[in-house]
Amino acid sequence: MLRLRYHTVSQRRHSRAAVTMSAKTRANKQFGATIKDVARAAGVSAMTVSRVLNGEQNVRPETRERVKAAIRDLRYRPNMSARSLARANTYFIGLLYDNPSAGYISELLIGALNRCRKAGYHLVVESCGSADQDWESAIGEMLETSNFDGVIIPPPVCDNAAVLKAVDAADLPHVRISPDGDRERGPHIVTDDHAAARRMTEYLLELGHRRIGFIGGPEGHRASRERQEGHCEALQAADIAADRALIEAGAFNYRSGLQAADTLLALDDRPTAIFASNDDMAVAVIAQAHRLSLTVPDQLSVAGFDDTQSATAVWPQLTTVRQPISRMAADAVDLLADCLDRRRAGEAGCRPERREIGSDIVVRESSAPPPDRQ
Repeated sequence: MLRLRYHTVSQRRHSRAAVTMSAKTRANKQFGATIKDVARAAGVSAMTVSRVLNGEQNVRPETRERVKAAIRDLRYRPNMSARSLARANTYFIGLLYDNPSAGYISELLIGALNRCRKAGYHLVVESCGSADQDWESAIGEMLETSNFDGVIIPPPVCDNAAVLKAVDAADLPHVRISPDGDRERGPHIVTDDHAAARRMTEYLLELGHRRIGFIGGPEGHRASRERQEGHCEALQAADIAADRALIEAGAFNYRSGLQAADTLLALDDRPTAIFASNDDMAVAVIAQAHRLSLTVPDQLSVAGFDDTQSATAVWPQLTTVRQPISRMAADAVDLLADCLDRRRAGEAGCRPERREIGSDIVVRESSAPPPDRQ
């Protein structure tokens, strides 16, 4: 059975209300708190605790906060024993995300959902959204009471120190997708963004392009850095001097792609091709070209990265790097399940394991030789 639920960390924020625990409750905590312990500590019935855990609204706010504080102080994990007995091979998996690319998240969810559905796991999606200024302070409490068996952490959350600290504190097995640093901390899935970006730039060079615009991603994002480095390395290998005017910063979203394309296409000596480091921005480049009455690909070639659904929804269809996002998510589910199986069997759980998945260039209608080569 597959259950998909969306939450934001702010929706799980707990109050700091003090809870007085009896000596008996404190003793029970040493052996794993029960729902009755939580009810006793909060001064409510077990049914009320159940209502709070299930997110039901018919609980008074002050009562809800007392229950949440008791759950936190007792480090209560709902129904852990019951779930282990009733679902010997079923896991409750969390996916923590904060990525500006709707296309990336869509592909990621498809892969994780399909694999969880096939295996009979439960998947809960938690947004660690940067729009919530307090999410970093709340995530630890959320994970402590989440009931997760383990979590999958895609970029850029996979390199967030606050998230990793909270995951470790909650003793949660985890698998990261495309982490930048500290890859020895546990299992992870990667693809070679640097090599893929270099291959795409080499393809554009082979078509005859020499002025190639590039739209990068957010600063501090591993994929942003590696894709730009791969692009620049291909230019250097072709003895083409780097032109800073041809490189624009983006944010892996459509709006930033529009802004970057507007700048690049306003140059007196504008590029004959633009390589955007994700599909959302590349689609925006095509839209901006249409607005300026530039024909793609006759007057401007456009390439993207990821091969999300938008790559074939746009006209002309987008030449792009096919990054196997769905497969990466599916493999992350498998790696996490392996960790949980070992832990359940009393063995060491997650071991540092690297699984690399290759990428390909997909040539479609948005690329062609430059006008002077046609």
